[in-house]
Amino acid sequence: MSCLLSSGVLPPIGLATSGILLKLHEVLQKANNPWAIAGICGSFVFSIRFVLQWVASERVKKSVIPFGFWECSVIGCLLVLSHFIYEKDIVGILQNILPLPIYLRNVYLRALHKTPKHPGNEPRPVE
Repeated sequence: MSCLLSSGVLPPIGLATSGILLKLHEVLQKANNPWAIAGICGSFVFSIRFVLQWVASERVKKSVIPFGFWECSVIGCLLVLSHFIYEKDIVGILQNILPLPIYLRNVYLRALHKTPKHPGNEPRPVE
């Protein structure tokens, strides 16, 4: 490893880390208003839904849509939508407002059926 560092193939860890931190600092400087923070949080919440789906599917070894998928979709979509409305970004607004009725409908349907019926929501067996 030290051979790679001295040959210039890899930058020293300090320089690589400082570059990443500088880039992160630049991103955070742009996110200095509450609407940008809401948009970032919305993207994070929206992305979590795929992790939930992946974990639930792995548990039952088939593709399922778990409890929380549609809720994360609605919450994430609304947060990101609030950012795009603030920025007056018509593409972002349309991208988030068009699927919103589908997310809301699925949350409504889930509320009608108190107990989820698919295997992704069953308790894990005791190991």
